[in-house]
Amino acid sequence: MPLFRRDHPREQGSADPPASTVARTRGAREPGWRSFDDVAAIYSRSLELKTEPPAADLIELLQVPTGARVLDVGTGTGAAARHAAAAAGEAGLVVGVDPSVGMVREAASRDAGPRYAASTSIDLPFRDGTFDRLAGAFVISFFTDYRTALFELLRVLRPGGRAGFAAWAEGEDQDEFRRAWAEVQEEFAEPEVLADAHHEAVPWEELFSNKDRLKDALHDAGLRDIWIERRSYRVETTTEQYLTGREITPTGRFLREMLGDELWPSFQRRAREVFASRFAERFTDFHEALLAVGHKP
Repeated sequence: MPLFRRDHPREQGSADPPASTVARTRGAREPGWRSFDDVAAIYSRSLELKTEPPAADLIELLQVPTGARVLDVGTGTGAAARHAAAAAGEAGLVVGVDPSVGMVREAASRDAGPRYAASTSIDLPFRDGTFDRLAGAFVISFFTDYRTALFELLRVLRPGGRAGFAAWAEGEDQDEFRRAWAEVQEEFAEPEVLADAHHEAVPWEELFSNKDRLKDALHDAGLRDIWIERRSYRVETTTEQYLTGREITPTGRFLREMLGDELWPSFQRRAREVFASRFAERFTDFHEALLAVGHKP
């Protein structure tokens, strides 16, 4: 039986978990598991294998000209910012912002090209129309209020400038590797508890995995001439790289906090036992991403 169960069932038909569900499960502490601060270096070694190729394609679709001013929001470890800096050249200016100080520090340690700052997407420290291009690789699903965030992002984009966003596509998380990972998680916590935690950290993932809904949200925010491509990616990885990456996803970090130092090693051992019994040491992991680009009138 799982160690952690939801205290109260979600009301039927409700899209959101009860406000106190996850907080009550983990106690009254602040949701430190939502922060990327302590996992930035691990992220750059594991999850960046998955996120950098779509980020590079997003910058290519944005057609960043030499000398452009580019804002990379939710920059993480700076994958999109680095590609934007290469396109903009020495005459350009690329700024990456992220609410995680740890991620910003990791990004800054990787490359001297872009400039980085710790900032949320709300109340950005830039004047109206500062940037020619705006990139958001896998960040839109994390916004607490995506409508407010998009309004603020477009404020700092000049008229005629282009904005692009990447999001994981529908069905991206449905494969044998993710099913095996989910099975192990569910030995330690109920699926509903894990789903609530994931929804709290990434509230709009399901919404923006749909091409039409993503386009509608960007149009409502003020972008025009929007086009969206669905692209496939493959990542050659090892079992250890894969599991390390899954451990720092929102549900992985949540579960680690729930299990604590005493039980977390048991979960890690179990995950590695399951993967060793089912998969080769090296395998190919496939992903599907939506890349959306439009311009500000």
